[in-house]
Amino acid sequence: MSSRISISRPPGVSYSPDPHGIGNSRSPSGYRAADPDNPVEKLQYYAKQIEDYVEIYSQPLRPHLPAIGRFLIIVTFLEDSLRIITQWSDQLWYLHKHRYFPRGISHIFLILNVITMLVGSGAVVTKRHTEYAVAGLFAVVIIQGFGYGLIFDMTFFLRNLSVIGGLFMVFSDSMVSRKKLFAGIPSISENDRRKYFLLAGRVLLIFLFLGFIFQGTWNFGRAVLSLFGLVACGMVAVGFKAKWSAVFLVLTLSVFNVAVNNWWSIHSAHPARDFLKYDFFQTLSIVGGLILLVNMGPGGLSVDEKKKSF
Repeated sequence: MSSRISISRPPGVSYSPDPHGIGNSRSPSGYRAADPDNPVEKLQYYAKQIEDYVEIYSQPLRPHLPAIGRFLIIVTFLEDSLRIITQWSDQLWYLHKHRYFPRGISHIFLILNVITMLVGSGAVVTKRHTEYAVAGLFAVVIIQGFGYGLIFDMTFFLRNLSVIGGLFMVFSDSMVSRKKLFAGIPSISENDRRKYFLLAGRVLLIFLFLGFIFQGTWNFGRAVLSLFGLVACGMVAVGFKAKWSAVFLVLTLSVFNVAVNNWWSIHSAHPARDFLKYDFFQTLSIVGGLILLVNMGPGGLSVDEKKKSF
């Protein structure tokens, strides 16, 4: 049997829903606090709302973002290693017939590429000797561009600039980790270096989207997406609302990657399959760099950081 207990309030004592003053008495920021006739304040309100939603819904994933970003950045190197191994004779034939590599040199070229990509990728994921791993993978990007004769191909050039930007983000992330390990030791010069690497990484990451704009046929949907993408790229480059812009680019590139670079739908014997597969994993790597940007922020050389000083 249940009983209902009522507690009467003494006369003259008013009821307070927050007797200890724990609640926040300040008026909430938002559209009601803004001038409804001012379009700038409206835009600031909606931008703030989007940032709040990004912060709220990214909280469960936030501890895992560095690992996800690092893994996505190195998947293009893992895929490239596997492709060289499984297509060894085709790779040698191309280097001999089209790039005029001597036979011994072509073997050494492929072996060094595979070893560097596998070892460097493993080091990036495990966070061991990250600086050397990033340097090795950076060298692979440059050497392959010259070795395969693609350095002057605009699409290849822009994509690989973005991959290099992702590697810079990994290097910046390793500086953050190292700073946490040695929190009591001042490292002014390292903080300065990290700011410049973050700036370079932000700027280079956006070149993939620029390559997307320059290639393909145009229609209304593509024009609208390109316009928003260009705005987001500019915001990432200057570090203004960089996290929101990076999230937008992550979502846009992910949808575009699955819809356009769907290599799994192409027959294994079709020559377009390898090209789509290469583009798919390179785009994943750049998405990984943007995820690291979402996690770390734009760094000291950015509009967002300067605004904190005022």
